[in-house]
Amino acid sequence: MMAENEVIFVMERLQRKVDVKLASWKADAHRLPLIVKGARQIGKTEAIEHFAQAAYAHVVEINFALQQEYRDIFDSGLTVDAIVQAISFHDPALVFEPHETLLFFDELQACPECAASLKSFALDGRYDVICSGSLMGISYQEIESNSVGYKEDYTMHPLDFEEFLWAKGYRAEQIESLYQHMAELTPLTPAEMAALGAAFREYLVLGGMPAVVWQFLTRGNYSGSLALQRQLLADYEEDITKYAGGLDKGRILAVYRKVPVFLGKDNKKFQISKVAHGARRREYVGVTDWLADAGIVLLSYAMEHPELPLRGNYDPDNYRMYYCDTGLLIAALDEEAQDDLRANRNFGVYKGALFENVVAQMLVAQGYGLYFYRNAAGTLEMDFFVRDADSLIPVEVKAENGTAKSLRRLIEDARFPDIRYGIKLGAANIGWDGTFYTFPYALTFLLKRWLRERRS
Repeated sequence: MMAENEVIFVMERLQRKVDVKLASWKADAHRLPLIVKGARQIGKTEAIEHFAQAAYAHVVEINFALQQEYRDIFDSGLTVDAIVQAISFHDPALVFEPHETLLFFDELQACPECAASLKSFALDGRYDVICSGSLMGISYQEIESNSVGYKEDYTMHPLDFEEFLWAKGYRAEQIESLYQHMAELTPLTPAEMAALGAAFREYLVLGGMPAVVWQFLTRGNYSGSLALQRQLLADYEEDITKYAGGLDKGRILAVYRKVPVFLGKDNKKFQISKVAHGARRREYVGVTDWLADAGIVLLSYAMEHPELPLRGNYDPDNYRMYYCDTGLLIAALDEEAQDDLRANRNFGVYKGALFENVVAQMLVAQGYGLYFYRNAAGTLEMDFFVRDADSLIPVEVKAENGTAKSLRRLIEDARFPDIRYGIKLGAANIGWDGTFYTFPYALTFLLKRWLRERRS
C-alpha cells in the first residue's frame, strides 16, 4: 500500500474498466453493435474515442446533439450503403474502409432512430458500430424492439473506488493484496488502514465524476471541486428540462431536488406526498423511473420479507432514492452541512446517508440491485441485501462503530432461514465474529468477487 504522504502519480488519462470491455469486444469475431449506456458526463465519450483511435485505421464519429445535421442520415433507408452514402454526403472526406472502420454514434438519445439501423450493421458486418448516450427522455424499450438480438449493451458508471485507486497510482498487485486480506480474513496493518481510509475519504467527498477526480489529481487538493460538482448538478437539471419529453419537467426536478432531504430522515423512505404540497402518486407516475433509467438516481426497494428471491419479493411503491454519485450528493447538501463536512470532516452528517449512498454506488457498479428491509414498527432495519449461491446476506452500513443489533437479529432469528451470515461495513478492520463479517467501507468494491470465491 502507498503511504499517505506519497506523491500522487497522475496518468495522461483516467484508466477505466470500460477499456477492458472495449478491447474484449473488439477481439470477438462475432461482435455486434455495442451500446454504452450510463449517466451523462461519466466519461463514456472519452473512453470510446481513446479506444477507437488506438484500435481502428478510420473512425467516423457523429455526435447527434452537436451535429444535428446528421440526424437525417437514416431518412433514405436503413441499409448500410444508404447510411454510408448519406454520411458521405455531409462529409465527403470521411473514409469507409470495410473491416478497418468504426462508426461511433454519440448522444444516441438525440437521434433514437439510429437504433433501428443496428440490425443492418450487424447483418452486413463490414463496419463496427458503437453507440453511446445517456438515454434521457427516450424509452429503452423502443431501442430494444428496434434492435433486439442485434446489439450488445454495456452500462457504464462513474468511477468506482477501484478506478479511483488506479488514478491515484495503485497497482494491480496492491489491490490484489487487499483482496487477499479479505479472502484470508487477516486484518490490514495500521499503515494500510490509514492509507486506505484516507483515499476512501477523498473518494467520499469527490465521488466518481471524471472531471472532478481529474481536477483533484492535477491540482493535488480540493480547490474548485465543490464548484465543479455544483455545475454538474446544474447540468443535470438542464438536461432534465431538455429531455423530459412528455413527462412534467417541473415534477422531475422537484423529485430530483428532494433526494438529499429524504436521505436525511430516519427511515430515508422517499414519499411522493411530501415532494410538494398536495402531491399525489398518480401525478408522478414514471418520474422516478425516468430518473433511474437516465442513471441520475439509484432506487433501493423495500423487501416485503427478508427471504429469497430478491427480485420477486419487494414492494415497487416503497423505495429509497440515492444519487448516482456520492460527490453530487455532498454538493447538494445545505451550506451548514458543507461547512461541517469540510471543516470538521464530520462524515456522519445526514444520519449516515453519505455512507449508504457510497455503498449503494459501489454495489450497483458491481451489478447488484438494491434492496433494504424495515419492519412496520421500525425496530428491525437493514440497509442492503446481496446473495451468494444459496443464502440471503444482509449488509449493514455503520456510520459509527457500534453494535449491529438488527444484523444479529436477522441472522439468529429462525423466521429468516435464508439468512446464514451477514456483513457489516464500517470504519473497522477485517474480521469475523462467528456470525457476521466486518470489512472497511473501502473494500466494498471487492465484495462480489469475495462472495463468489468465499471459502465455506
